Amino acid sequence: MIKRTLYFANPAKLHVKMNQLCIIYDGEVKSSVPIEDIGYIIIDHFGVSISHGALEQLLKNNVSVITTNDVHMPVGMFLPLSGNSEQCERFRHQIEVSQPLKKQIWRQTVKAKIRNQAALLKQLDLPNEYLNKLIPKVQSDDNTNREAVASKYYWKILFDPIQFHRNREGKPPNNLLNYGYAILRAVIARALVSSGMLPMIGIHHHNRYNAFPLADDVMEPYRPFVDKIVWNLNCEEYDLTRLTPDIKRKLLSIPTIGVKIREEKTPLMLAASRTTASLQRCFRGDFKKIIYPKLCC
Repeated sequence: MIKRTLYFANPAKLHVKMNQLCIIYDGEVKSSVPIEDIGYIIIDHFGVSISHGALEQLLKNNVSVITTNDVHMPVGMFLPLSGNSEQCERFRHQIEVSQPLKKQIWRQTVKAKIRNQAALLKQLDLPNEYLNKLIPKVQSDDNTNREAVASKYYWKILFDPIQFHRNREGKPPNNLLNYGYAILRAVIARALVSSGMLPMIGIHHHNRYNAFPLADDVMEPYRPFVDKIVWNLNCEEYDLTRLTPDIKRKLLSIPTIGVKIREEKTPLMLAASRTTASLQRCFRGDFKKIIYPKLCC
């Protein structure tokens, strides 16, 4: 089922009644949404308040609640601690997974990411032969760092001729990429919890200050889908220095954009669930390959 994304940019009060999220503006209930229909809530105003009961029901239904800072960038995320009936067993499988399997999963992940980067360049009539030649060179755990080599080439070509460098603190469209990746990260983290895994235990990312390293691992091959949206915004001559409501609206569509996974077209949020389900099967020992979507040329 495709879940809705709710975005709040004005003062509001949120509470729950009869399994409905009631949205109150100026003391009146203006609308209500069945909680079971919601996948993501983005709170982008300091004047938004949410009742404890509403938060509990949202987490119970595996809704990802995202908060932003004073410059409207996502900075926090609420996720349930239990999202699957086999939770403890799946945690154990994840924690006990062998290092060789982790290295092979990361190899598959890097290859899938470079493959999608190459596919996006081809789709945009940009040279991609160099990336295609890198794919078979990715080794276990990507110990020769082909991911970084690919990214350096990819960013140089994708936004040519603006001399773009990917850096979180860099010039636009880095700000748009940051916002889009934050939404994508929430989608992947939610899918991981639904599949009974801990987003804070990664297979490759291990930064001690990172709360969601596994989400950062799994989202890598999905990044080019966000890059494509930002590339289109750049070509449509938007003012990329500001996260305008129109730009946010386009980036908030990320969970529902169509992607192709195993020859089937599906919304990205459902593809993410298939990816995390395959990862969980790898951890359990039933499967040896993580399934990622392909960006079609």
